[in-house]
Amino acid sequence: MDVSGSMTERMKELAKQFFLLLHVFLEKRYQKLDVVFIRHAETAEEVDEETFFTDPRTGGTVVSTALAEMLRIQKARYPAQQWNIYVAQASDGDNTTSDMPQTVELLEDGILPLVQYYAYIEVTGPGAIIRGDTDLWRSYREISERNPHLAIRQVSDRKEIFPVFRELFARRATEQVARS
Repeated sequence: MDVSGSMTERMKELAKQFFLLLHVFLEKRYQKLDVVFIRHAETAEEVDEETFFTDPRTGGTVVSTALAEMLRIQKARYPAQQWNIYVAQASDGDNTTSDMPQTVELLEDGILPLVQYYAYIEVTGPGAIIRGDTDLWRSYREISERNPHLAIRQVSDRKEIFPVFRELFARRATEQVARS
């Protein structure tokens, strides 16, 4: 989750609501489950669940640090041959321009080949620093057009959280049945 200064408290709450729903869904659906919580501003760190949902950290935005941290943790603890890896990311889409090439490379060449699914939620709406499509949204959209493992959605209001969640994960269930 992006916890940078450009994420307003309202945006952080939308992201947290999405992650809470996802966490409950995963715990009810799977008996064996490891959830890793990563938050980032200008740097990324793995944190416990309580810190993820309650700590008020803030700062600049360097998205690649979160993707690099995810890869570091995956390589150390979750070999792709032994784990089904799913990733969910929430951000307002603001990222340091100079970081975009590294972010795209880490996602497209490092993470997507390892994961079953990557869901990106961009929180928007009143208070957003960036109006219109963000660099992150445009880049992720281009990648999602080439790679079915990446799904992207935007959320601007609390009432959109559940429908977007259902859409993201209903799509996966349908694809899995079709492949069986």
